[in-house]
Amino acid sequence: MTIENISVNKSFGGWHKQYTHQSNTLNCTMRFAIFLPPQASNNHKVPVLYWLSGLTCTDENVMQKSGVQAIAAELGIAIVAPDTSPRGETVADDDHYDLGQGAGFYVNATQAPWSEHYHMYDYITKELPALVESTFPVNDKRAIAGHSMGGHGALVIAMRNTEAYQSVSAFSPICHPIDCPWGQKAFKAYLGHDSATWAPYDASVLMQAATRFVPALVDQGKSDTFLVEQLKPTALQAAASVSGYPLTLNLHEGYDHSYYFIASFIEQHIRFHALHLNQA
Repeated sequence: MTIENISVNKSFGGWHKQYTHQSNTLNCTMRFAIFLPPQASNNHKVPVLYWLSGLTCTDENVMQKSGVQAIAAELGIAIVAPDTSPRGETVADDDHYDLGQGAGFYVNATQAPWSEHYHMYDYITKELPALVESTFPVNDKRAIAGHSMGGHGALVIAMRNTEAYQSVSAFSPICHPIDCPWGQKAFKAYLGHDSATWAPYDASVLMQAATRFVPALVDQGKSDTFLVEQLKPTALQAAASVSGYPLTLNLHEGYDHSYYFIASFIEQHIRFHALHLNQA
């Protein structure tokens, strides 16, 4: 697969790079970013943390706002940040921010017109890691994390692919999308009105039924305006108590939904992943 490098910036002794490539899974041109720590020089292979962003975001949010490069450089972890949806003039879209381009919800859409392009679940779990591992000096040890819609995606993907990820973390994830307005709107559009098809993409449903575990860390701000209606971390905590899932859920006074919150606790998340990646 041919990829094109479109930007390069040195950062903390490593390199932040953006690439585009033609995605066979999404039937469009996609962009992703990768931070390669200094340990990846001389073709030494390092583990990878995949970061999934939230509604309206792109690969640039975490790379420009979180400060992740400093700790990733210290610990020798590559960070890969894909876009949040397929994009382009021929890709279906919606006038609202919470559906269509920028709002892929990390599902495989089955309903027209979305099913032609919106297969973000397969892109994140199959095509993108295959591309990354065949192109860059990384090994096959993976962790996954995300924010908001991306936190939903990270939790779902880790729990459905326990053999592929050593750990999972999330900031302000959409924990129970089948029971919140964002999730219900997206799932009806992408998956249809049969709610039975929604359950495989609901972290709380998956966590309650889990028998194989990927260690999970979740941080949530208590001043997040989306906390009660959209995010529902209490549903995730209740699910973990049923299955005995190894979930650490931290609630923080005064913090909101922004990258100010993420930047405040990103170091703890990267160290959490480093611990599990180094044990693999």
